[in-house]
Amino acid sequence: MAEPDAARRAFLVIAHTGRDESLRAAREAIAGLIEAGAVPVLPADDSRDVIGGQPGEAACRVLGIDVPLEEIELALVLGGDGTILRAAEIVRPASIPIIGVNLGHVGFLAEAEREDLHEVVRRAIAGDYEVEERMAIDVVVLDPDDREVARTWALNEATIEKSMPGKMVEVVIEVGGRPLSTFGCDGVVLATPTGSTAYAFSAGGPVVWPNIDAMLLVPLSAHALFARPLVVAPTSVLAVEVLQSTSSPATLWCDGRRSTPLTPGARVEVTRSQTTVRLARLSRGQFTDRLVHKFDLPVSGWRGSGR
Repeated sequence: MAEPDAARRAFLVIAHTGRDESLRAAREAIAGLIEAGAVPVLPADDSRDVIGGQPGEAACRVLGIDVPLEEIELALVLGGDGTILRAAEIVRPASIPIIGVNLGHVGFLAEAEREDLHEVVRRAIAGDYEVEERMAIDVVVLDPDDREVARTWALNEATIEKSMPGKMVEVVIEVGGRPLSTFGCDGVVLATPTGSTAYAFSAGGPVVWPNIDAMLLVPLSAHALFARPLVVAPTSVLAVEVLQSTSSPATLWCDGRRSTPLTPGARVEVTRSQTTVRLARLSRGQFTDRLVHKFDLPVSGWRGSGR
């Protein structure tokens, strides 16, 4: 593949600014971009922590001030899945692809590890990657009079959670416009296939391959005979209503980043979003292999090699 001209090409660098290793990795990535003649761009909130007083500071630009979001070619993300979710929030309006370098624990959304950083920068400059579209969900909150009070989105999940320790929140769940069950619980997770390996997985939900179009509903510690995880069509509307009779307020969290208080009688509706999140991939490795690697799953004794 012919390497594109790097001059004036802008790459966004997003780091977990609370971790020294992430800051060091971001500075290495910035140095590699500068050496290739590209323009490193930083979110305004990150610029002082990442590059303030460091070599190359003069070559860096600030997102939204010096460089508009629409001119970013690719976002390089240094951190764990939380940092990648933050990056998705920043770049999704312009459909900019994200490539993550894992500096966290599992780092399921990341494409590479810390030791691969120089190769990631090289291939980013060369344009040597493929882009994978990941489904997101749109989330609407209605009050008891069906007036819209909030609208947001999520890549991993929208979670309705109790706000008071020691108390359950009473909910009724709905699929496709029809009520399914009412129960008290700690909460309900409404997830995408991408989010099936995040909170929904911890709550006992199934792992859904990311090339499957579906949505998940996973109750959290439900006090009910029927409270199994559900997998529904992407054309469905999932809804959770906080019952008027509930004694515990609730909170809606989207990707663990954006919250909305839910009063008794509130209704949360989730649908498939028309706007995806774009993840840059360096290889066409199978999702099965990613599961084995990320979760350190035992596969000894497998007989299928070479078939």
